[in-house]
Amino acid sequence: MNGETMIKLNIGCGSRPLEGFINVDQDDLKTLRRRYPNQVFSDTLIIKNYNIFELPFSEGTVDNLNADGLLEHLSFKDEPRFLYEVHRVLKQGGTFDFSVPDFEKTCIAWLKAEDDWKDFFSDCPEAIQKNHWFGTNSYGYENRWGYITATFYGSQNGKGQFHQNCYSKGKIRKMLSKVGFEVLKIDEFRWKTDRDFMLQVNSKKK
Repeated sequence: MNGETMIKLNIGCGSRPLEGFINVDQDDLKTLRRRYPNQVFSDTLIIKNYNIFELPFSEGTVDNLNADGLLEHLSFKDEPRFLYEVHRVLKQGGTFDFSVPDFEKTCIAWLKAEDDWKDFFSDCPEAIQKNHWFGTNSYGYENRWGYITATFYGSQNGKGQFHQNCYSKGKIRKMLSKVGFEVLKIDEFRWKTDRDFMLQVNSKKK
């Protein structure tokens, strides 16, 4: 790097800001601490409230951009706006890493689950403490109308907590190729080890 400082962005960091990155989120550090009282956030974290469609970086200046659990929150119109902005700011060969729910696996799990609606959604403190999720009181995927519904549509319990998009391995490969990225690897994992079926994507700017 010839002594240059690498620029690494973590877009939509939420409760997962990273040391060594410029973390970008709608919340500042004070708000994150209030929103996630059981987590410890270092005073050295850098958190900015940048417009993700007009990042304040010149073309080809960013080394790495990370976006975990973000793209599914973007509308159909905003999806390409964000992807082309990522391509603009990244250096040639710069890496774009992100994770999204695996829509295909989630659909299969939904069809296999029991069709047993129990109650309307509630996000009051008592319901959240009991993992209410439409009366199922569980993060499991046993019931079509439990937590799996939030995998499709978002938790809907706060600003920005709505899903507006969906992804499969096939879509990701073609979509990134169209924008100008090379997919290096797509891995499967479970969110927090036992929740949403997720895809972890590693790619680079061509």
